[in-house]
Amino acid sequence: MLAGISVDYVVRLEQARGPQPSEQVLTALCRALRLETGERDHVFHLAGATPPHSGQIELHVRPSVLRLIDRFADLPALVMSAKGDVLAWNAMASALHGDWSALRPERRNLLRLRFLPDPTDPPRSAVGAGPEERRMTGAQTVAKLRAVSGRYPDDPGLQLLLEDLDAGSAEFRELWADSDAGAWRSHTKTVTHPSLGELRLECDALHIPDADQTLSVYSAAPGSPEADALALLRVVGTQDLTAAR
Repeated sequence: MLAGISVDYVVRLEQARGPQPSEQVLTALCRALRLETGERDHVFHLAGATPPHSGQIELHVRPSVLRLIDRFADLPALVMSAKGDVLAWNAMASALHGDWSALRPERRNLLRLRFLPDPTDPPRSAVGAGPEERRMTGAQTVAKLRAVSGRYPDDPGLQLLLEDLDAGSAEFRELWADSDAGAWRSHTKTVTHPSLGELRLECDALHIPDADQTLSVYSAAPGSPEADALALLRVVGTQDLTAAR
C-alpha cells in the first residue's frame, strides 16, 4: 500500500515471475522499506538497473526524515521532491488533504493535481480560497519549478512533467511565461476540507538540503478555530464526517 503496488505484483517480483521492475517501482519499494541510500543502490543493482545518479531529482526519502514526519502526530506533514512529487506523508496529511495512498503514484504530484485535474482521482480538499489566492499559490509553484528546471536540465521525469503541463494546461503556460525562478516559501494557505470547511493554516516549508527535498508542515495558532479543527482531524482521520449526518 505504501509503495502503491498491488500485492499480486509484489508476489510475482518475489517469485521472479513478474516483469523487469521500472525505476519508479524500485524507488517506491525502497521508500516503503525505508532503506538507506546505499541499500537502495544495492536493490537497483540486484534488479539490473542503474541507481539514480548526480544530476537527477532525488525521489528517495531518508529513513531519518520518515521518522521525523512520524513524530508530527498532531500536525499534517509531507515530504516533496524538488519537482513537487509527494514522496511521504503522515496520517494527519491524509486527514487534511485526502488519502494520499488512494491516489495513483503518478498523480502524487502537486503540479499535476493543480494544473492537470483528473476526474478519476478520489475526492480531495481544495487548496486556495478564491481566484486571487489560487493564482498566487499557482504562480509560486510554477516559479519553483522554473528554478528546478535550471538545476536539473537532464532529469527525464522533470522533462516529462514539463511536457505534460505545457500540453495540458493553458493556465500553466501563462504562468510559466510570466514567472521568474523562485523557491518554496512559508505562507498561509486556505485548505477547504469537505467536512470542516475552510481552514486558514500556516504552511512552513523546511528544506532538506542534501536531497533537495521539502518538508511541509501545516499548523495553526493555539486556541484558534483551525487548531480545534486539526485536533478533530487527529481523532477522525480520513473518515467522511458528512456520512454520519
